[in-house]
Amino acid sequence: MNAAGLDGTRTPDSEDDPVASLLSVLALTSTDARTTEDIFTGVSHPMPYGRIYGGQVLAQSVIAASRTVGEDRPIHSMHGYFLRPGNAAQGLTFSVDRLRDGRSFSARRTQAFQDGVPIFSMIASFQTQDDGVEHAVPAPGVPGPDDLPDPLAEGTSSRRRLRDSPIELRHVPGSLYTDVPAERQPHQAVWLRTRREMPEDPLAHRAALAYLSDMTIQESILRAHGLTWYSPGLNVASLDHAMWWHRPARADEWLLYVQESPTARGGRGLANGRIYTRDGLLVASVAQEVMVRVPSEG
Repeated sequence: MNAAGLDGTRTPDSEDDPVASLLSVLALTSTDARTTEDIFTGVSHPMPYGRIYGGQVLAQSVIAASRTVGEDRPIHSMHGYFLRPGNAAQGLTFSVDRLRDGRSFSARRTQAFQDGVPIFSMIASFQTQDDGVEHAVPAPGVPGPDDLPDPLAEGTSSRRRLRDSPIELRHVPGSLYTDVPAERQPHQAVWLRTRREMPEDPLAHRAALAYLSDMTIQESILRAHGLTWYSPGLNVASLDHAMWWHRPARADEWLLYVQESPTARGGRGLANGRIYTRDGLLVASVAQEVMVRVPSEG
């Protein structure tokens, strides 16, 4: 089956091209049904355990909300809550409420539904391009992606999932797919990019940035406690997600995702992230609270 890009062009078979699969889930369909809200529908990636990847719903919600705002007002922030697990075998419906359109800013509320109930709720803000004060925290000095091992070469049990993902990544220091981290530290950095070139559409890249922002950010919490993704009984779920787009960036070029966890308590951990281009330009910031449950010892 051929997948359509966001601009309507045909892309290679998604089964052989994970990026085509990403573009297909971002290509939401607009419906004629509208009361006080705009309605869109979409599909999901197939997932090994049948549960929708949270970053997918984030990206789709960004697309839906952005489709109701002029191209001169790109998204600059979003705050969302994951309300229920989604079923990857079912379609999704997105409703967009046009909360406000001012001289410079617009606001939208987007909800993703399955079986008539919301699984994700988001409020996003959009702004015209304005001049103003500018500064940014510099990127840390870390090894480049070409100097780090590809997790696919590590022979992990996640090999198939990594291969089928539209995003390739390189961890600093080392992934959590196999070995327990040598040092318990609440921070890490990850290089990420899509596995091939994407369309020129800036909205596609903003949405793809949201897609990858939900990847690996939970690991700063796991590292602080010597956990891996295969620690017995580990249960991890994203609770909410906030993101700020500072500057334009391409998701098909290497991006450095710097992550840290300032605190964890009561079965919840907080993770913060900053996303930089390869030449050190800060393009986005992220915050996420995560449910982390580990069986009690003894």
